[in-house]
Amino acid sequence: MKTFLAEIKTSVVLTLLFAVLLCGVYPLAIWAGAQALFADKANGSLVTDQAGAVRGSLLLAQSFTSDKYFQPRPSAAGTGYDATSSGGTNLGPTSQKLSDSIKAAVTTYRTANGLAADAPVPADAVTSSASGLDPHISVANAGLQSARVAKARNLPLPQVQALVTQTARDRDWGIFGEPSVNVLQLNLALDRLAAAP
Repeated sequence: MKTFLAEIKTSVVLTLLFAVLLCGVYPLAIWAGAQALFADKANGSLVTDQAGAVRGSLLLAQSFTSDKYFQPRPSAAGTGYDATSSGGTNLGPTSQKLSDSIKAAVTTYRTANGLAADAPVPADAVTSSASGLDPHISVANAGLQSARVAKARNLPLPQVQALVTQTARDRDWGIFGEPSVNVLQLNLALDRLAAAP
């Protein structure tokens, strides 16, 4: 009986000790390390405007519907860019529904951006990403939207194109993916440009 009670006591003490270590000390140490080493990323890579208000995250797309803004990739996440319902369409290359939605998106994109009926359209302009929340578009996609944005903002086209070039980022590690533009950063840069005297 004494052995049984000793084992129970040991089990309870170890359970409490590991609960304090693994549910308290360890998470606190990870949080403190993250805050000390890369606080911006640990807090969601939030982007603020000139007034200090949070406008979004560099990691998540959001809807921009005005012609004055560059548009992100289409989203299949919930009702659109809903981070709680992240996910792609899960439609395969032989899906008629996918084919029809791409054809409709191509027509809409060409019309919105004043392109010819046979103008090539970048794939990222008419297909959603795997998460439905990709915050980047290709440089080609941004380039095709530049004329629409310049016209809507009454800005010279070369000025808008230069802004696209300035905000573009190279391939990841110089070899993965394609050069891209973060839509939120680009649109905030446009707003700063419009606010400048």
